[in-house]
Amino acid sequence: MNGGRPNPRQTDAIDYEALVQEDRVHGSLYSHPRVFDHEMARIFEASWVFVGHESEVPEPGDWVTRRIGREPVILVRGRDRDVRVLANRCAHRGTTLCWRERGHSRNFRCTYHAWTFDLDGVLQGVPYPAGFRGAVSQTQLDRPAQVARHRGFVFARMSAEGAPFEEFLGPAGVELLDRLCDLSPVGRIRLHAGWIGHQVESNWKMWYESNNDGYHFRFVHASLLDAMPDTHYEDAVLGAEATNPSRAVDYGGGHSELDFRRGYTAPLAWLGTDEARVGTYRDALARARGDEGAKQLLWDGPPHAMIFPNLFLGEMNLVVIEPVAPGRTILRHTAVGLEGVDAALNRRILRQSEAALGPASFIVPDDATTAERMQCAFEAMAPIPGAGHGWIDLSRGIEREEHDPTTDRRIGHVSDETTNRAFWRHYRSLMAGA
Repeated sequence: MNGGRPNPRQTDAIDYEALVQEDRVHGSLYSHPRVFDHEMARIFEASWVFVGHESEVPEPGDWVTRRIGREPVILVRGRDRDVRVLANRCAHRGTTLCWRERGHSRNFRCTYHAWTFDLDGVLQGVPYPAGFRGAVSQTQLDRPAQVARHRGFVFARMSAEGAPFEEFLGPAGVELLDRLCDLSPVGRIRLHAGWIGHQVESNWKMWYESNNDGYHFRFVHASLLDAMPDTHYEDAVLGAEATNPSRAVDYGGGHSELDFRRGYTAPLAWLGTDEARVGTYRDALARARGDEGAKQLLWDGPPHAMIFPNLFLGEMNLVVIEPVAPGRTILRHTAVGLEGVDAALNRRILRQSEAALGPASFIVPDDATTAERMQCAFEAMAPIPGAGHGWIDLSRGIEREEHDPTTDRRIGHVSDETTNRAFWRHYRSLMAGA
C-alpha cells in the first residue's frame, strides 16, 4: 500500500461520477491529496461558505480571524458599522496581518514594512512614500468576490460566478437559521462565549457525516447515555426503530437535518428542563410570538442540521468545520446565546454546550476517536478503486426513503443514511462540474 498518495499519472483527472454513487462512495475520497485540492477549489473557493456571525464583532474596529478553505480572512466591523470580510494578508508582500483569533484595532498595520490599511481594507499610508508606485487610495486588501448575510450569519464566496446566495441557502437553509434565531424573544442570537478548537487527524467530510448521523449514537456515545440516561436523545434518537418518529431529512443543496421534533415527548426537552423552571423565558417568548407560537417554539427547539459545506447547527451550539489537509481538520464550536433572555438561561445553555462539545465533553472526543480510526483505514488503501475494493456503504434506509419531487426533499428514518447521501449527492454535483 502507498498510504493513499496519488499516482502522478492519474492526478489530473478524477472521475467523481464513478467514485460517488447513490448508495456508496470510494474511500480514496477521504485521503487522496488531489481530491483535497479539488475540494478547496470547487467547494470552498467556488461555493458559499459560512464565515462568522455579526454578533462576534459588535463595535467598529472589532475583528475575528477565520478561514475560507485555505484562505485566511478577517471578519471586521467597519467605521460605518458594516461587516466586511478581508484577506488576512498584506497587499504588499503577503504578510499575515492579524495573528490572534480576535481583537480590536483602529486599523491594520503590517509588521513587515508598516503598510497601514483602514478597517475597510483600503491602504491609508506607507513609509517612504516617494518610492511607492500608484495611488495609495487605489490599493486595498483582497476580499471575497461576494458576501451575504441572513439573520446575522455571514457567508462569503471567493468566486464571482455561480448561484446567488438566495439559491444556495434555499428555503430550507432560511427555515433552519430562522428556527434557531426565533428562539430569542427579540429574534437575535449572540455568540459571546468564545470558540473552542479541536484539531483532529481526520478528513473534514467525516464531520459533516457524523454530526448528522443518527445511527451511531447508542454505540459511540455510550458513556453519555450511562452518565445521563434521561436526555432528550433517549426518545428522539434512541427509541425503537419501529416506533421512533424522528426523521432524517435531505433538503437538497447539501443541507440536511436530523429532525427530532416528532420524537420529543414534552416542551423544552431539548434544553433538559420544563416550563416551570424557565417561566421568565416562556413569558417573554409568549409576548413576542403569541401563546401558540411560543408553545410551538418551546416544543420544536433548535435544529440539528448541516448547512453545506461547513456549518453545523448543533441545537444550541454552532460548529464550524475547517479543512486543513486530507487527513487533518479543525473543529471550532461555541454556545449560542439568546438575546432578550435572562442571564441564567444563557448560563444553562453554556453549561449544556460544555458537556456536549468541550475538551472533556461526552461527544466530541468520542467522535474524534472514531474519525481518526476511520482515517487510518482510508490512508492504508490504494488511491484508485480496484475491483470491489475500498467502497464505503451508504445504503441504509435507501429503499424506505420517501422523495417529494415538488420540493426535492428526501425523508428517511432518523437512523437512515439519508443525511449522508444528501451530502454526497451535492458533493458529486460540485466536484463533477455539473
